Amino acid sequence: MGALEKGYSMRLLHTSDWHLGQTLHEFERDAEHQRFLDWLLDTLEAEQVEALLIAGDVFDNSNPSAASQRQLYAFLTAAKRRVPHLNIVIIAGNHDSPGRLEAPAPLLAAFGAVAVGYVTRNDQRDIHLDRLVTPLKNRDGEIAAWGLAIPFLRPGDVPLVETEGDRYLKGVELLYRQALDHALSRRESGQAIIALGHCHMSGGQTSEDSERRLVIGGAEALPVEIFDPAIAYVALGHLHRAQKVGGQDRVRYSGSPLPMSFTEIGYRHQVIRIDLDGEAVRDIVSIPAPRFVELLRIPDQPAPVDEVLALLAALNLPDKPRNAQPYLEVQVQLTGPEPGLAARIDAALDGKPVRRAKIKTTYGGDTRPESGDGPQSLDDLGRLQPDDIFCKLHRSRYGGEPPSELLSAFAELLRESGRETMP
Repeated sequence: MGALEKGYSMRLLHTSDWHLGQTLHEFERDAEHQRFLDWLLDTLEAEQVEALLIAGDVFDNSNPSAASQRQLYAFLTAAKRRVPHLNIVIIAGNHDSPGRLEAPAPLLAAFGAVAVGYVTRNDQRDIHLDRLVTPLKNRDGEIAAWGLAIPFLRPGDVPLVETEGDRYLKGVELLYRQALDHALSRRESGQAIIALGHCHMSGGQTSEDSERRLVIGGAEALPVEIFDPAIAYVALGHLHRAQKVGGQDRVRYSGSPLPMSFTEIGYRHQVIRIDLDGEAVRDIVSIPAPRFVELLRIPDQPAPVDEVLALLAALNLPDKPRNAQPYLEVQVQLTGPEPGLAARIDAALDGKPVRRAKIKTTYGGDTRPESGDGPQSLDDLGRLQPDDIFCKLHRSRYGGEPPSELLSAFAELLRESGRETMP
């Protein structure tokens, strides 16, 4: 009986980079994350998903709050109740603590969940491949696919490869090859191979301000060729912009479900549904994720202070509870220091249902440092006084001399600092 006659079909959902516990410019986002998790539960049920792939950065940092951990475990409990046949595969990202993610493994198994935080070895230093290869069962209880659950890899995680090229890159490639060979040795005809990874792929589009660079031994990005054609789909995490890699439909970043910074204000956040038919992918569908709290940028381009204050004063928004109010980035064009700018902006926003998260300032005029203005030797540097350095920095930043009142304030600061450090 062929694979299709055996019914080896399956529906997967790919997501990543939840960053539970993240704050946006000091604003807690627990309510947003909860709304996403509630939406995801509805989506899993409505789409009749059989396996959920979470490709790393479940938490925003390696020491997540108790509230963030409760959110994850409450989600897993609800997912098991609402979709009893659901498989869940979680890998650690660079933000996650591998040990913390794996610690509740026996409890996770009760939810049909597998969490892989790190690579382990036996006494002969061989990698435990069984930990990295997991069977995925469809709603009929049949193994329809095998998952290669490869977490974020540090240099010590990958096999040592003697090569003249980049050892880390070659080690990552060899690890995926070993895991694939192990899965191929276990699978039956008609069962697909799926891979998870948390890494930066060559050509991937990054998000300024919201993604931690993965520079390891000089290797910043991995080539798409590390994924053998025998792998039907590759579920990636780390980059927050949803995208294909190397023009291949089967290799994708799902992207983050919430915007992690104002640089992501124009992103279309999503999860990805994958339908398997035997050993191949039949269909890939992007499911847009709602934006539960809006990000506003006023104005669209930096403008002078008075113009910006007028726009803020005229801002008219519908009333919402505090945790549902939009986040606001204010963009201001300055010609010099503007003492009290934040207070003036907050006064213009007083009583409006919006959360001022960021003030982004840019400066006009020629901001290049004067030619020959910097110290030419260590002796020159030693002769400079603090006010000299302050003036040079001001000229470099603003293209002119600091006003007298600013110099007076700086001098007073120096005097107070000197008093505090006297024995």
